[in-house]
Amino acid sequence: MGEFSLIHWLIVVGILLLLFGPSKLPQLGSSLGQGIKNFKKAFKDSDTPSIDDKKPEKDPEKRS
Repeated sequence: MGEFSLIHWLIVVGILLLLFGPSKLPQLGSSLGQGIKNFKKAFKDSDTPSIDDKKPEKDPEKRS
């Protein structure tokens, strides 16, 4: 019951075609792929420490 069969995927694709039309689906897929790519890149960049994180902090008492 938890798996999608072929008929389920055909129904989903049919509904998407009715909602967005055949000309909008490639744009929708491209935008979705671009968003996922940007999300993965931002997530990967946040895991690696940046150069600024490695610098020692300056003594706050010695401010001019």
